[in-house]
Amino acid sequence: MIRTATQGRNWLAGIAACAMLGACSSGDAPEPEATPTDGPRSIFQDDEGEGAGNGIAPESLRPLETTISFADGTPELTEAARAELATIVDSPQMGAGGAIVLRGHSDSEGSDEANLEASRLKAEAVRDFLVENGVAEERIEVIAFGEQNPVAPNALPDGSPNEEGRATNRRVEVTVETGRTTERRPSLIETITETDAADAAPANAAQSASPAQ
Repeated sequence: MIRTATQGRNWLAGIAACAMLGACSSGDAPEPEATPTDGPRSIFQDDEGEGAGNGIAPESLRPLETTISFADGTPELTEAARAELATIVDSPQMGAGGAIVLRGHSDSEGSDEANLEASRLKAEAVRDFLVENGVAEERIEVIAFGEQNPVAPNALPDGSPNEEGRATNRRVEVTVETGRTTERRPSLIETITETDAADAAPANAAQSASPAQ
């Protein structure tokens, strides 16, 4: 009986201790405060600012291409031609600092030598205007084609002169290269791919250099 009573007291003491421990831990513990970094984050998020590193490339500055007409057959610039050239001088393409190519063309009237010279004089008239308006002459290349590249028939089907076509062929084609393109930052996927390729290159080189078994 003494043994049984002692065991009962030990059992009751154990229950009491468990009850006290449960009472101590039943209080509401404060929840941790959320930090600004809590929540899902994309691996493509850029820490440098909103919208940065989105892989969208601004559109490149395209070359400027236009045609200056010399319909009257002389190498003199008309008022319309001067106005067109003034627009070119003020263009962003001109400000980009790239090369300028002037391709002179003539109609088919006269000898090959005369037409070649006529086309050169037209292109040089355009060059002189550009230089007079602040364009560096070393940027400009003059190419004379003479009658080689007509854009309209020089003669009608019956063989008579096509005056309208000849007037169209007397021209200078102007190309202003931009000298630059707008670069974009590589995306994360492109960076990872380039890094993996660079890491794999030495291994591939070592494998190629090993003697054949």
